Amino acid sequence: MKYAILGDIHANFEALQAVLADARKNGVTHYVSLGDIVGYNASPVECLETVRELNCPVVRGNHDHYCAGDDKLEGFHPVAADVVDWTRRQLSREQRDFLGSLKYVTRVETFTIVHSTLDTPEMWGYVLDKLEADASFAYQSTSLCFYGHTHVPLAFEKTDRVRSGFYSKVKITLGRKYFINVGSVGQPRDGDPRAAYVTFDLINNLVELHRVPYDFRITQKKIRDAGLPDRVASRLAVGR
Repeated sequence: MKYAILGDIHANFEALQAVLADARKNGVTHYVSLGDIVGYNASPVECLETVRELNCPVVRGNHDHYCAGDDKLEGFHPVAADVVDWTRRQLSREQRDFLGSLKYVTRVETFTIVHSTLDTPEMWGYVLDKLEADASFAYQSTSLCFYGHTHVPLAFEKTDRVRSGFYSKVKITLGRKYFINVGSVGQPRDGDPRAAYVTFDLINNLVELHRVPYDFRITQKKIRDAGLPDRVASRLAVGR
């Protein structure tokens, strides 16, 4: 059994299509989504319906949360807020209700999934260092938890202390805890513009990071044609 773990798709349909094709080549049998299916890019309906067709576990991201409701966007960056406001108008009431029904944290098989943190998932905190990871470890009941939100693939391992670093593969070892960021399908921010996702082989207890090229120029054109902020389009070329 092999899972594809999809984080931060962010309405990038071209990246999502490329990732799903790559996942099939890699023998994936199951899928999960770590949230933020929508936001930033210009294909929220296509991405949301594609994920729903996968019939997979999904947790709520902050962009999903705000696109589902009508909350004020005072805490959002103005660029992100503009896209949330636009996305709300693209989604049907039923689609927004679906996003609003998602849980913050879910257990799947032997692992846990969350968008942000395990200690206060509804506060949308970022986990970028050992101290922040340790706060989530205190609430982690499984040996492995996947998270997103930062768009940067990082792995934290806890034994007697917390270790961290970038990774390509992680072997899950009994008696240790792992809090692993899978990167972003639709808006990478680690300097690599290729779409990112992770596979988890439950038989061999192996987590592997994959990078998939896609034609981001198509995505950029959709963003600009929709009248969304140009910064959202330009960052796709540099992975920032």
